Amino acid sequence: MLISANELKRRGISFIGSLMKDHYEIYVSVRGKKKFVILPVEEYERLREAELESIIKRVEKDYEEGRYTAESAEEHFKRVGI
Repeated sequence: MLISANELKRRGISFIGSLMKDHYEIYVSVRGKKKFVILPVEEYERLREAELESIIKRVEKDYEEGRYTAESAEEHFKRVGI
């Protein structure tokens, strides 16, 4: 479902609530281009959890394959330029 930002402003959040009954996600367009997506909170949290799980798996693989650096916090900050 695609609605414009002006339509959202004009009709308000209750309009979104009614659309969510029939649509899984709602795109909000600004000047004719998709700019935002409205999802149920549960779906957003599921997506975030999947993203974090993917990151954890990648870090674990890097660790298993020896792709890491052991250093102090001070050494790390110096290496990354902080």
